[in-house]
Amino acid sequence: MLTHATVWAAIDALAARNHMTPSGLARKAGLDPTTFNKSKRTANEGRQRWPSTESISKILEATNSSIEEFTAVISGVGTVEGRMGKPRWAVPLLGLAQAGKGGYFDDSGFPEGQGWDEIAFPGDDDDTAYALEVSGESMLPLYRDGDRIIVSPTAQVRRGDRVVVKTLEGEVLAKTLARITAKKIILESLNPEHDTLEFNLREIEWIVRILWASQ
Repeated sequence: MLTHATVWAAIDALAARNHMTPSGLARKAGLDPTTFNKSKRTANEGRQRWPSTESISKILEATNSSIEEFTAVISGVGTVEGRMGKPRWAVPLLGLAQAGKGGYFDDSGFPEGQGWDEIAFPGDDDDTAYALEVSGESMLPLYRDGDRIIVSPTAQVRRGDRVVVKTLEGEVLAKTLARITAKKIILESLNPEHDTLEFNLREIEWIVRILWASQ
């Protein structure tokens, strides 16, 4: 039976087979990265949405998949572990030093553009999440050189959260959010040798919450 759930599940399975998140699959197909986000699967009034036939065509072409494979999952003949391949949830990965350069993020901190690698992530609740690889010692003692942190541009940021912040000057900082007001943001350093920082909110390009880290 053709249902919203099975069609969206087939899209998720196609992404998993190609070691991508649904957001990564959308980017690879030349679509907006949020095209397949969970928030886009229902309208404001709760009505379920269908993906467009154009978007399905583009992801099949981008992954060199056939419509028969896709419809097999929808009809229940194929499975995520079988015909569509064993799923591996993966998120985009970028070096923290690269993150300060242009072309890798939109204005809200969502990944875009080229040059991203991918890594496996033990969770699939947030298809907007991505990873940053720590370089240097500025985040000691919590994060070491080579550690990978998973961040989310859609997760709510609250006082006390560990966050990554990008300034309009292109500086990328991993800090603890000490305070945020309508005009200012105060960030405490993870490394006790580094000072607490205070910015005008107009100086901040984006801020995202750290969800998880490899240690």
